[in-house]
Amino acid sequence: MSVAWDILARLVLWLLLAPLLPGLITKVKAWVAGRRGPPVLQLYFDLAKLWRKGVVLSTAVSPGHVAGPAIAWIALVFAALLLPGGAVDAPLAFRGDALLFVYLLALARFCTASASLDTGSAFEGMGVAREVSYAVINEAALITALLALSVQTGSVSLTTMLAPPAAGAGSALLAAGLFGVLLAENCRVPFDDPTTHLELTMIHEAMVLDHSGPPLAAILHGASLKLLLFSVLLAKAVLSSIALAPLAATGALAVSVLVVMLAVGLVESLLARLAFRRVPLLLTTSFLLCLFALLVAWKGGRL
Repeated sequence: MSVAWDILARLVLWLLLAPLLPGLITKVKAWVAGRRGPPVLQLYFDLAKLWRKGVVLSTAVSPGHVAGPAIAWIALVFAALLLPGGAVDAPLAFRGDALLFVYLLALARFCTASASLDTGSAFEGMGVAREVSYAVINEAALITALLALSVQTGSVSLTTMLAPPAAGAGSALLAAGLFGVLLAENCRVPFDDPTTHLELTMIHEAMVLDHSGPPLAAILHGASLKLLLFSVLLAKAVLSSIALAPLAATGALAVSVLVVMLAVGLVESLLARLAFRRVPLLLTTSFLLCLFALLVAWKGGRL
């Protein structure tokens, strides 16, 4: 019974904290621009408003248009429950959960893309094409980063992989590579602009043009959950070598996630979105950084 309560408490914590991260990024961008900006809790208000609204459906869509965002959201929730938090093990940890983690992320992407294509919209099809083309390199970078941690620890469980005994030169390479993966997976600048309203340049936003009401709320909350998921993964991969007390480890993880959000906000404020033809080069750079971290772990025995 205590295990069920632990899983439920972790789930509630993940779901409640996720919408806070986009608000922090927006607040950092407003601070850099010298503006007041929207409140940090703006996404909470938007989700509440969307959940009370009705759903507008095209006559061309199938039930998969509504089921896709729901399945994608559930996949992201299960992926989050596979990650350890602070000094506490993941609630659903088991041997080989790193493989399931990758598959759950791929399932969430597939369901979102499938629901977008179901509308028959040319703009949404264009956004899906860009999304999956970037994912080819980005998923390779993520898998390579997980391989580096697996070689370091000799395990395929995220709880063990994110707690290696010592740190080395490869940690900086791994952190830089995972930060690029975070930006690309969450459609942030310089890969995509989440605030754009020009269909010809949209990627993720083009995929959700025909969603409304609760399905759109599930997509927006899932996107914030994915941002928190990759932030925790990045923070744990860097901080995992630091031996701290349980309470201090939880505090360090929270501070690290805030630092990641600050970095994302500064990147979006100081850099412009790249042209589409240059995005694969930046994605390849993230992959190579993760690959070099893997080579360091393989040859040197530690990151």
